[in-house]
Amino acid sequence: MQSEALAFWVREPGVGEILPVPLRPPGADEVVVRTLRSAVSRGTETLVFDGRVPVSQYDTMRAPFQDGAFPGPVKYGYLNVGVVQSGPPRLLGRTVFCLHPHQTAYVVPAAAVTVVPQEVPAARAVLTGVVETAVNALWDAAPLLGDRVAVVGAGMVGCCLARLLSRFPVAVTLVDVDPLRADVAAALGVDFALPEQASGRRDLVFHTSATSAGLQLSLDLLAAEGTVIELSWYGDGVTTLSLGGNFHSGRLSVRASQVGTVAPSRSGRRTNADRLVLALDLLRDTAFDALLTGESPFEDLPRVMPRLARGELPALCHTLTYDAEQVPCSA
Repeated sequence: MQSEALAFWVREPGVGEILPVPLRPPGADEVVVRTLRSAVSRGTETLVFDGRVPVSQYDTMRAPFQDGAFPGPVKYGYLNVGVVQSGPPRLLGRTVFCLHPHQTAYVVPAAAVTVVPQEVPAARAVLTGVVETAVNALWDAAPLLGDRVAVVGAGMVGCCLARLLSRFPVAVTLVDVDPLRADVAAALGVDFALPEQASGRRDLVFHTSATSAGLQLSLDLLAAEGTVIELSWYGDGVTTLSLGGNFHSGRLSVRASQVGTVAPSRSGRRTNADRLVLALDLLRDTAFDALLTGESPFEDLPRVMPRLARGELPALCHTLTYDAEQVPCSA
Protein backbone atom coordinates (compact mmCIF):
# COMPACT_ATOMS: atom_id res chain seq x y z
CA MET A 1 0.00 0.00 0.00
CA GLN A 2 1.39 3.38 -1.02
CA SER A 3 1.93 5.67 1.94
CA GLU A 4 2.19 8.92 -0.01
CA ALA A 5 1.79 10.42 -3.46
CA LEU A 6 2.90 13.52 -5.31
CA ALA A 7 0.48 16.36 -6.01
CA PHE A 8 0.55 19.69 -7.85
CA TRP A 9 -0.22 22.72 -5.67
CA VAL A 10 -0.62 26.40 -6.47
CA ARG A 11 1.57 27.74 -3.67
CA GLU A 12 0.59 31.33 -4.42
CA PRO A 13 -0.77 33.10 -7.50
CA GLY A 14 1.53 32.35 -10.41
CA VAL A 15 3.67 29.80 -8.57
CA GLY A 16 3.15 26.04 -8.67
CA GLU A 17 5.02 23.18 -7.03
CA ILE A 18 4.85 19.42 -6.63
CA LEU A 19 4.71 18.19 -3.05
CA PRO A 20 4.36 14.83 -1.30
CA VAL A 21 0.94 14.20 0.23
CA PRO A 22 -0.04 11.33 2.55
CA LEU A 23 -2.34 8.58 1.34
CA ARG A 24 -4.66 7.30 4.04
CA PRO A 25 -5.70 3.62 4.06
CA PRO A 26 -8.92 3.15 2.04
CA GLY A 27 -12.19 2.37 3.78
CA ALA A 28 -14.60 -0.40 2.85
CA ASP A 29 -16.32 1.64 0.12
CA GLU A 30 -13.25 3.49 -1.14
CA VAL A 31 -10.73 2.98 -3.93
CA VAL A 32 -7.03 3.65 -4.39
CA VAL A 33 -6.41 5.04 -7.87
CA ARG A 34 -3.04 5.34 -9.61
CA THR A 35 -3.18 8.17 -12.14
CA LEU A 36 -2.50 7.41 -15.78
CA ARG A 37 -3.33 10.80 -17.28
CA SER A 38 -4.72 14.15 -16.24
CA ALA A 39 -5.48 17.30 -18.20
CA VAL A 40 -5.45 21.02 -17.52
CA SER A 41 -8.75 22.83 -17.89
CA ARG A 42 -7.22 25.90 -19.49
CA GLY A 43 -9.98 28.37 -18.69
CA THR A 44 -10.75 27.66 -15.04
CA GLU A 45 -7.38 26.28 -13.93
CA THR A 46 -5.34 29.14 -15.33
CA LEU A 47 -7.62 31.63 -13.56
CA VAL A 48 -7.07 29.66 -10.34
CA PHE A 49 -3.32 29.57 -11.00
CA ASP A 50 -3.24 33.35 -11.48
CA GLY A 51 -5.25 33.95 -8.27
CA ARG A 52 -8.22 35.40 -10.15
CA VAL A 53 -11.07 33.68 -8.31
CA PRO A 54 -13.31 36.41 -6.84
CA VAL A 55 -13.71 36.20 -3.06
CA SER A 56 -17.48 35.89 -3.54
CA GLN A 57 -16.90 32.66 -5.53
CA TYR A 58 -14.47 30.90 -3.18
CA ASP A 59 -17.09 28.40 -2.03
CA THR A 60 -18.87 28.02 -5.36
CA MET A 61 -15.69 27.31 -7.34
CA ARG A 62 -14.32 24.61 -5.05
CA ALA A 63 -13.39 21.46 -6.98
CA PRO A 64 -14.79 18.15 -5.64
CA PHE A 65 -11.47 16.99 -4.14
CA GLN A 66 -9.77 20.35 -3.71
CA ASP A 67 -7.37 20.80 -0.80
CA GLY A 68 -6.38 24.19 0.56
CA ALA A 69 -8.17 27.42 -0.25
CA PHE A 70 -8.08 30.23 -2.79
CA PRO A 71 -5.90 32.03 -3.65
CA GLY A 72 -3.38 29.50 -2.26
CA PRO A 73 -1.91 27.21 -1.28
CA VAL A 74 -4.51 25.20 -3.14
CA LYS A 75 -4.61 21.83 -4.91
CA TYR A 76 -7.03 22.20 -7.80
CA GLY A 77 -8.10 20.25 -10.90
CA TYR A 78 -10.80 17.87 -12.08
CA LEU A 79 -9.74 15.93 -15.19
CA ASN A 80 -8.08 12.74 -13.97
CA VAL A 81 -7.95 9.19 -15.36
CA GLY A 82 -6.36 6.31 -13.49
CA VAL A 83 -6.47 2.62 -12.71
CA VAL A 84 -8.01 1.22 -9.51
CA GLN A 85 -5.33 -0.55 -7.48
CA SER A 86 -7.44 -1.34 -4.42
CA GLY A 87 -11.18 -1.37 -3.85
CA PRO A 88 -14.37 -3.32 -4.52
CA PRO A 89 -13.86 -6.32 -6.86
CA ARG A 90 -16.08 -4.78 -9.57
CA LEU A 91 -13.63 -1.88 -9.88
CA LEU A 92 -10.28 -3.54 -9.22
CA GLY A 93 -7.99 -3.08 -12.22
CA ARG A 94 -10.51 -0.92 -14.10
CA THR A 95 -9.63 2.37 -15.75
CA VAL A 96 -11.73 5.15 -14.23
CA PHE A 97 -12.38 8.86 -14.53
CA CYS A 98 -12.46 11.05 -11.42
CA LEU A 99 -12.92 14.78 -10.77
CA HIS A 100 -9.59 14.85 -8.91
CA PRO A 101 -6.64 17.28 -9.02
CA HIS A 102 -3.27 16.43 -10.57
CA GLN A 103 -1.81 13.77 -8.28
CA THR A 104 0.06 10.50 -8.83
CA ALA A 105 -2.35 8.46 -6.67
CA TYR A 106 -5.37 9.15 -4.45
CA VAL A 107 -8.04 7.62 -2.24
CA VAL A 108 -11.69 8.52 -2.92
CA PRO A 109 -15.13 6.96 -2.38
CA ALA A 110 -15.91 4.27 -4.94
CA ALA A 111 -18.98 6.29 -5.97
CA ALA A 112 -16.68 9.15 -7.05
CA VAL A 113 -15.14 7.21 -9.95
CA THR A 114 -16.74 6.34 -13.29
CA VAL A 115 -15.56 3.35 -15.30
CA VAL A 116 -14.04 4.24 -18.68
CA PRO A 117 -15.35 2.11 -21.58
CA GLN A 118 -12.74 -0.24 -22.98
CA GLU A 119 -12.89 1.51 -26.37
CA VAL A 120 -11.91 4.89 -24.85
CA PRO A 121 -8.15 5.35 -24.31
CA ALA A 122 -6.99 7.11 -21.14
CA ALA A 123 -5.66 10.10 -23.09
CA ARG A 124 -9.11 10.77 -24.58
CA ALA A 125 -10.96 9.97 -21.35
CA VAL A 126 -9.47 13.06 -19.67
CA LEU A 127 -11.98 15.04 -21.76
CA THR A 128 -14.86 13.52 -19.78
CA GLY A 129 -15.40 16.59 -17.61
CA VAL A 130 -15.32 18.84 -20.68
CA VAL A 131 -17.79 16.72 -22.65
CA GLU A 132 -19.95 16.65 -19.52
CA THR A 133 -20.00 20.47 -19.61
CA ALA A 134 -21.03 20.38 -23.26
CA VAL A 135 -23.81 17.87 -22.54
CA ASN A 136 -25.16 20.11 -19.79
CA ALA A 137 -25.11 23.11 -22.13
CA LEU A 138 -27.08 21.17 -24.74
CA TRP A 139 -29.61 20.20 -22.08
CA ASP A 140 -29.87 23.90 -21.19
CA ALA A 141 -30.21 25.03 -24.80
CA ALA A 142 -32.34 22.22 -26.33
CA PRO A 143 -31.49 22.87 -30.03
CA LEU A 144 -34.38 22.34 -32.42
CA LEU A 145 -34.54 20.65 -35.82
CA GLY A 146 -33.04 22.91 -38.50
CA ASP A 147 -31.59 25.48 -36.09
CA ARG A 148 -28.73 27.66 -37.30
CA VAL A 149 -26.13 27.40 -34.56
CA ALA A 150 -22.73 29.00 -33.93
CA VAL A 151 -20.13 28.15 -31.31
CA VAL A 152 -17.93 31.18 -30.58
CA GLY A 153 -14.60 30.13 -29.12
CA ALA A 154 -12.75 27.02 -30.33
CA GLY A 155 -11.22 25.98 -27.02
CA MET A 156 -11.78 22.66 -25.28
CA VAL A 157 -15.42 23.29 -24.39
CA GLY A 158 -16.28 24.96 -27.69
CA CYS A 159 -14.76 22.12 -29.72
CA CYS A 160 -16.52 19.45 -27.67
CA LEU A 161 -19.80 21.31 -28.14
CA ALA A 162 -19.20 21.59 -31.88
CA ARG A 163 -18.62 17.85 -32.19
CA LEU A 164 -21.76 16.96 -30.25
CA LEU A 165 -23.79 19.47 -32.27
CA SER A 166 -22.51 17.89 -35.49
CA ARG A 167 -24.64 14.86 -34.57
CA PHE A 168 -27.80 17.01 -34.43
CA PRO A 169 -29.93 17.93 -37.49
CA VAL A 170 -28.71 21.54 -37.26
CA ALA A 171 -26.28 23.77 -39.18
CA VAL A 172 -23.14 24.38 -37.05
CA THR A 173 -20.29 26.86 -37.46
CA LEU A 174 -17.30 27.03 -35.12
CA VAL A 175 -16.00 30.61 -34.84
CA ASP A 176 -12.54 31.58 -33.58
CA VAL A 177 -9.89 34.26 -34.06
CA ASP A 178 -7.22 31.62 -34.80
CA PRO A 179 -7.34 30.50 -38.45
CA LEU A 180 -5.51 27.30 -37.49
CA ARG A 181 -8.68 26.14 -35.73
CA ALA A 182 -10.15 25.55 -39.20
CA ASP A 183 -8.33 22.21 -39.35
CA VAL A 184 -9.78 21.21 -35.98
CA ALA A 185 -13.27 22.20 -37.12
CA ALA A 186 -12.86 20.01 -40.19
CA ALA A 187 -11.81 17.06 -38.02
CA LEU A 188 -14.92 17.66 -35.89
CA GLY A 189 -17.20 17.72 -38.91
CA VAL A 190 -18.38 21.35 -38.67
CA ASP A 191 -17.91 24.57 -40.63
CA PHE A 192 -15.40 27.21 -39.52
CA ALA A 193 -15.34 31.00 -39.72
CA LEU A 194 -13.16 33.81 -38.48
CA PRO A 195 -15.18 36.45 -36.55
CA GLU A 196 -15.32 38.84 -39.50
CA GLN A 197 -16.52 36.03 -41.78
CA ALA A 198 -19.24 34.60 -39.53
CA SER A 199 -22.76 34.97 -40.91
CA GLY A 200 -25.60 36.11 -38.67
CA ARG A 201 -29.27 35.28 -38.15
CA ARG A 202 -28.40 32.40 -35.83
CA ASP A 203 -31.14 30.87 -33.72
CA LEU A 204 -28.68 29.80 -31.06
CA VAL A 205 -25.10 30.74 -30.19
CA PHE A 206 -22.90 29.05 -27.59
CA HIS A 207 -20.18 31.35 -26.23
CA THR A 208 -17.01 29.86 -24.73
CA SER A 209 -14.20 32.33 -25.42
CA ALA A 210 -14.33 34.17 -22.05
CA THR A 211 -13.81 37.51 -23.80
CA SER A 212 -16.01 40.58 -24.12
CA ALA A 213 -15.40 40.60 -27.88
CA GLY A 214 -16.57 37.00 -28.14
CA LEU A 215 -19.73 37.64 -26.16
CA GLN A 216 -20.49 40.75 -28.23
CA LEU A 217 -20.02 38.77 -31.43
CA SER A 218 -22.32 36.06 -30.09
CA LEU A 219 -25.10 38.60 -29.57
CA ASP A 220 -24.45 40.18 -32.96
CA LEU A 221 -24.83 36.81 -34.69
CA LEU A 222 -28.33 36.19 -33.32
CA ALA A 223 -31.56 36.37 -35.23
CA ALA A 224 -34.53 38.06 -33.56
CA GLU A 225 -35.50 36.35 -30.30
CA GLY A 226 -32.35 34.20 -30.47
CA THR A 227 -30.39 33.05 -27.43
CA VAL A 228 -26.76 33.05 -26.37
CA ILE A 229 -25.80 30.21 -24.03
CA GLU A 230 -22.88 31.58 -22.02
CA LEU A 231 -20.43 28.94 -20.79
CA SER A 232 -17.44 31.20 -20.11
CA TRP A 233 -16.19 31.94 -16.63
CA TYR A 234 -14.46 35.31 -16.42
CA GLY A 235 -13.07 35.15 -12.89
CA ASP A 236 -12.46 38.67 -11.64
CA GLY A 237 -12.39 40.12 -15.16
CA VAL A 238 -14.70 42.93 -16.26
CA THR A 239 -17.02 42.18 -19.20
CA THR A 240 -18.25 44.99 -21.44
CA LEU A 241 -21.08 44.85 -23.98
CA SER A 242 -22.82 47.26 -26.32
CA LEU A 243 -26.56 46.70 -25.96
CA GLY A 244 -27.70 49.63 -28.07
CA GLY A 245 -28.12 47.60 -31.24
CA ASN A 246 -30.49 44.67 -31.71
CA PHE A 247 -30.42 43.42 -28.12
CA HIS A 248 -33.54 45.32 -27.04
CA SER A 249 -35.51 45.49 -30.31
CA GLY A 250 -34.64 41.91 -31.22
CA ARG A 251 -35.64 40.55 -27.79
CA LEU A 252 -32.32 38.71 -27.52
CA SER A 253 -31.43 36.54 -24.52
CA VAL A 254 -28.23 35.56 -22.70
CA ARG A 255 -28.44 32.50 -20.45
CA ALA A 256 -25.69 31.06 -18.30
CA SER A 257 -24.93 27.34 -18.35
CA GLN A 258 -22.80 25.94 -15.54
CA VAL A 259 -21.83 22.32 -15.01
CA GLY A 260 -21.93 22.39 -11.19
CA THR A 261 -25.57 21.29 -11.25
CA VAL A 262 -27.56 19.27 -13.78
CA ALA A 263 -29.51 21.47 -16.18
CA PRO A 264 -33.03 22.17 -14.85
CA SER A 265 -34.60 20.44 -17.87
CA ARG A 266 -33.02 17.14 -16.74
CA SER A 267 -32.42 17.58 -13.00
CA GLY A 268 -35.49 15.55 -12.08
CA ARG A 269 -34.46 12.60 -14.26
CA ARG A 270 -30.65 12.66 -14.41
CA THR A 271 -27.90 12.80 -11.81
CA ASN A 272 -24.33 14.05 -12.05
CA ALA A 273 -23.26 10.39 -12.22
CA ASP A 274 -25.63 9.75 -15.14
CA ARG A 275 -24.16 12.74 -16.95
CA LEU A 276 -20.60 11.44 -16.51
CA VAL A 277 -21.56 8.00 -17.83
CA LEU A 278 -23.11 9.66 -20.88
CA ALA A 279 -20.00 11.81 -21.45
CA LEU A 280 -17.77 8.74 -21.40
CA ASP A 281 -20.06 6.90 -23.78
CA LEU A 282 -19.89 9.85 -26.20
CA LEU A 283 -16.08 9.71 -26.01
CA ARG A 284 -16.09 6.46 -27.97
CA ASP A 285 -16.01 8.91 -30.90
CA THR A 286 -12.41 9.07 -32.20
CA ALA A 287 -12.99 12.59 -33.56
CA PHE A 288 -12.31 13.94 -30.06
CA ASP A 289 -8.65 12.98 -30.49
CA ALA A 290 -8.30 16.18 -32.55
CA LEU A 291 -8.37 18.11 -29.26
CA LEU A 292 -5.40 16.27 -27.73
CA THR A 293 -2.66 18.52 -29.07
CA GLY A 294 -0.33 19.03 -26.09
CA GLU A 295 1.43 16.72 -23.66
CA SER A 296 4.10 16.85 -20.96
CA PRO A 297 5.21 14.77 -17.96
CA PHE A 298 3.41 15.50 -14.68
CA GLU A 299 6.67 16.58 -13.04
CA ASP A 300 6.95 19.45 -15.55
CA LEU A 301 3.61 21.00 -14.53
CA PRO A 302 5.14 23.74 -12.31
CA ARG A 303 6.92 25.01 -15.45
CA VAL A 304 4.09 24.25 -17.87
CA MET A 305 1.25 25.95 -15.98
CA PRO A 306 2.71 29.50 -16.18
CA ARG A 307 3.17 29.05 -19.93
CA LEU A 308 -0.43 27.86 -20.30
CA ALA A 309 -1.63 30.85 -18.27
CA ARG A 310 0.35 33.24 -20.50
CA GLY A 311 -0.96 31.60 -23.66
CA GLU A 312 2.51 30.49 -24.78
CA LEU A 313 1.42 26.87 -25.33
CA PRO A 314 -1.19 26.55 -28.07
CA ALA A 315 -2.56 23.12 -27.15
CA LEU A 316 -6.33 22.78 -27.12
CA CYS A 317 -6.12 20.13 -24.41
CA HIS A 318 -2.81 19.81 -22.58
CA THR A 319 -2.50 16.37 -21.01
CA LEU A 320 -0.06 15.14 -18.38
CA THR A 321 1.57 11.72 -18.38
CA TYR A 322 2.47 9.84 -15.21
CA ASP A 323 5.36 7.44 -14.66
CA ALA A 324 4.39 4.65 -12.25
CA GLU A 325 8.01 4.35 -11.13
CA GLN A 326 7.88 7.88 -9.73
CA VAL A 327 5.01 7.12 -7.36
CA PRO A 328 6.51 6.87 -3.85
CA CYS A 329 5.63 3.65 -2.05
CA SER A 330 5.99 2.47 1.51
CA ALA A 331 8.89 0.19 2.32
